[in-house]
Amino acid sequence: YNKDYELLLATMLSAQTTDKRVNEVTSILFKKYDTLEKLANADINDIINIIRPIGTFNKKAYNLKEIARRLKEEKDGILPCDRSYLESLPGVGRKTTNVVLSNIYNEALIAVDTHVERVSKRLGIADESDTVREVEDKLNKYFKKEI
Repeated sequence: YNKDYELLLATMLSAQTTDKRVNEVTSILFKKYDTLEKLANADINDIINIIRPIGTFNKKAYNLKEIARRLKEEKDGILPCDRSYLESLPGVGRKTTNVVLSNIYNEALIAVDTHVERVSKRLGIADESDTVREVEDKLNKYFKKEI
């Protein structure tokens, strides 16, 4: 990513697809729509066509436009260091927020995806019945809070 918001958008797009596919579509998307304003005003069908190779592309296209609009209008295009705000954006949950806050703002956070969850349970760090949040909390006990 070249701009902070691009990391947010790429991470949101990464749900249920591969990093390779996300990198392919974002290289096209961010070149064509190189500002939040252009992305917010983009034709939804054009965005859908660009991100079609990734899963749930219709929903994600609407999320992209809405996130771009909200960041532009509500935050003057600045990606805030604000968990509550980030998680209020469509398609953005705790994992995506953790990725953004740890990479952009050096917060000591762990992003627990399905792979991290599965391995944590196999290693006995977490119990089979633990939720993703419980896995995250248990993993935090294993790592220093420094970056």
